Amino acid sequence: MRIYLDNASTTAMLPEVITMMTQIMSQDFGNPSSIHQHGRKAKSLIEIARKTVAKTINASLSEVFFTSSATEANNMVLKNAVTDLGIKRIIASPTEHHCVLHSLEAIAQNEFCEIVFLKVDAFGNVDYTQLEDLLINDSVSTLVSIMHGNNEIGTVNDIKKIGSLCHQYRALFHCDAVQTIGKYAVDVQEAFISFLSGSAHKFHGPKGVGFVYINNDHMISPFIHGGAQERNMRAGTENVAGIAGLAKALEWAVQNMDKNKTRILELRNLFKRELSQHFEDIKFNGNQEDGFLAHVLSVSFAPGPKADMLVMNLDIEGISASSGSACSAGIEEDSHVLQAIHHPTERKTIRFSFSPFNNEEEIYYTIHKLKSMT
Repeated sequence: MRIYLDNASTTAMLPEVITMMTQIMSQDFGNPSSIHQHGRKAKSLIEIARKTVAKTINASLSEVFFTSSATEANNMVLKNAVTDLGIKRIIASPTEHHCVLHSLEAIAQNEFCEIVFLKVDAFGNVDYTQLEDLLINDSVSTLVSIMHGNNEIGTVNDIKKIGSLCHQYRALFHCDAVQTIGKYAVDVQEAFISFLSGSAHKFHGPKGVGFVYINNDHMISPFIHGGAQERNMRAGTENVAGIAGLAKALEWAVQNMDKNKTRILELRNLFKRELSQHFEDIKFNGNQEDGFLAHVLSVSFAPGPKADMLVMNLDIEGISASSGSACSAGIEEDSHVLQAIHHPTERKTIRFSFSPFNNEEEIYYTIHKLKSMT
């Protein structure tokens, strides 16, 4: 038996998505830029998908653009906001995804733009008071880049509060919503979001396709130049099957959002109870009472001679989970997220992340195997 508990990293594609994409690749293979029937059919599939995304996040059709990934979308927004919109200061958190943090590093090196990181508490919550204090100084053109839900520890940021502060003090708001699109309701109008990114493979769609929302009032120039695809915003022949697959998966996720969340919470709560019952000195990273992603559980194990091998030993036993560590030059250390929340370095963190396709048998099996490893 092989058990997959790494759904925050990527998810299995839905069978109906695979079926649709296979049909498109074999029958609707036309170039969307062509004016003949094959091209028009391919183009229509893209526009149907755009309508699905726009409806999901309450955006206009003209504000949704398809990309190869959320990483591309985040790079596009952050870098081009500086060059095109005159952004002189970017406020972010130290727990953002690496594609945001590394983009900010590049901006700091190559552009005249100040990068400011907010303080986070032991649960990964950003300091909203500090954010408001920074935004009160409205003499500097500012972009705030804060993710919706953290991919490592599951802490959820209050994007409505962040968006309201940005709106009040005339700052732009960029939100990496990769972990929440299809799992939680996201309304770009209600939260005053200027830019937002999503990725299909996080909600049971295909890899290699994502989208970016760009508010019509804050349009930026293309990040990739070449053709006139995506209304001159993103050159390159579109991944028609991938885009259609993204929309198909998103439709399923939205239609089943409440049911999926309830199911995942049941599994998460069961896993927490079993861990707390069978393991001494077990801790959980990130928010646990409120403001957490249902599908993410970051577990901190007590230090011991066997703790460092837990992820590898789980893999040997047929269980896929994710380490909370990063390895550089052969030296393992806590990830930047765990470092930001001051996680004790002697403890071992494993991230278990669930989907509605997991079941209780898998939870009990994983607990059984963990007991034999510690």
